Amino acid sequence: MENQQPTTFEKLNTKIKNSITLRLLSIAFLVLILLIPTSMIESLISEREYRREDVTREVSSKWGGSQTITGPILTIPYTKYIKDEEKNLIQTKAYAHFLPDVLNINGNLSPEIRYRSIYEIIVYNTQLKIDGNFSIPDFNELGINETYILWDEAFISLGITDMKGIKDNIDLKWDEKTYAFNPGIETNDVIGSGVSTKVSLANKLAETGEVDTAKKSFNYSFNLNLNGSSFLSFIPVGKETNVSIQSNWAHPSFNGSSLPDEREITKDGFKAHWKELHLNRNYPQQWLGNIHNVYDSSFGVDLLLPVDEYQKSTRSAKYAIMLISFTFLIFFFIEIRNKKRIHPIQFILVGLALTIFYALLVSLSEHIHFNNAYLISSAAIIVMIGSYSITIFKSGKLTALMSGVLLLLYGFIFTILQLEDYALLMGSIGLFMVLAIIMYLS
Repeated sequence: MENQQPTTFEKLNTKIKNSITLRLLSIAFLVLILLIPTSMIESLISEREYRREDVTREVSSKWGGSQTITGPILTIPYTKYIKDEEKNLIQTKAYAHFLPDVLNINGNLSPEIRYRSIYEIIVYNTQLKIDGNFSIPDFNELGINETYILWDEAFISLGITDMKGIKDNIDLKWDEKTYAFNPGIETNDVIGSGVSTKVSLANKLAETGEVDTAKKSFNYSFNLNLNGSSFLSFIPVGKETNVSIQSNWAHPSFNGSSLPDEREITKDGFKAHWKELHLNRNYPQQWLGNIHNVYDSSFGVDLLLPVDEYQKSTRSAKYAIMLISFTFLIFFFIEIRNKKRIHPIQFILVGLALTIFYALLVSLSEHIHFNNAYLISSAAIIVMIGSYSITIFKSGKLTALMSGVLLLLYGFIFTILQLEDYALLMGSIGLFMVLAIIMYLS
């Protein structure tokens, strides 16, 4: 019987099998296909992170949210006349705001970890002692005629972001008198949420009724018992602001417009002290109306959890394409050098195993320490791919080589995750070495 000539399809099939270029193109196509499940894993990580944030907001809404302390601020109403469209004079009430000369804040921050489902939420209670003094208001600098000033309606306001966190009544000692703060502020020129109380600005001698010209300032002090969560910050409204905070939390992050002048962080907690002058901010000691925003000058401390498993999982997922590409290239070089044919389906199954690693990592890290979750997840994937490789290569030596490469890759990514400050440097060096190895093998 005469030998049959191969058909065109058979010739094309043989050419595809023997063409290194086409094999590389097919591998590149498979890598792109596997980016779809990788992006789904990243979406899963984001979804779990959003879920944790929802739980945090839920607990904070009942305990007290992140708190920003603003003030105290002395506000004095005055009569103002404006013209309407028909140029008739209309009497309205406006407000002049005066900031303290000295603002001292000393306190203790006591954190707690609350649990909701599988999530940890940081809440705190802070006991603050606030004191200082105000200069006697001078309206001449503001250009307001004293006959228009409503001295009897002067009040002190204190900004508190989440009023739900107030645990005790707040009593203001103003010189020798004591006033109780009440919820709400007459004007939101400066503070949007907080408490206030009217105060007396009389500076007359009790014996004679004459003005006490020697009096230059009003002293104030009060205590604040406040619940909050995650973050505590302050607005440096004093001409000189001194804030001293101590806590038994060992993982603080100091944020805002300025860092502490002095800080001490140990395994038992931290101490921090800020000193801010009025020259360090972009608003004066007194002004009219709402022309200044004081919140841009805030500073404070954020209570961080020691390990953020979602952030690390997201960072590790960014290396997925490198992990899949390099693993496929190692399979390709083994295939070429040892004449071992690997089916595209086998490439896909190995790629899916590499992708499942991230799902294992996220799910385990929600229950155990991230490092342990990484160790278990990577070990499981290396064993799985190693066991599968031995059925493909039929060689213990080649399987050991493949497993060793995966071990190095997962170890390299783990090292990058631990070295946050040097992640870019280590990543660049690692990619350079990978490229050098590929160039050598090719």
